[in-house]
Amino acid sequence: MSPTPDEPWPSDWNRASLGLCTLQALAGGPTYGYAIITALEKAGLGTFKGGTLYPLLARFETAGWVDIEWRPGESGPGRKYFSLTSAGRGELDRQHQQWLTFTASTTAFLALPTNQGVSQ
Repeated sequence: MSPTPDEPWPSDWNRASLGLCTLQALAGGPTYGYAIITALEKAGLGTFKGGTLYPLLARFETAGWVDIEWRPGESGPGRKYFSLTSAGRGELDRQHQQWLTFTASTTAFLALPTNQGVSQ
């Protein structure tokens, strides 16, 4: 079930997954911010704004996970293109494995009968 304009995903879920999903969006090769936002939206992850994405990409550059290249535009202004570094690919793999473990644990916990969730 994807979010709808009337009921989007909770914002804290989006914040928790945005970094990992952004790294995944970059795994296919260099791209620019609007294309990342569009890919996330098409995947059903919700709507993100540049004011959320670009500071994240700047942090990734500082961490050495992303390289930034300015490319002139063919018929308009130029764009910043972002690409994963080898360290970024390693970080994507690490976070991906962590996410799979976390979501499996969360799913298992949510599957418990309601009277077994927390003991007193």
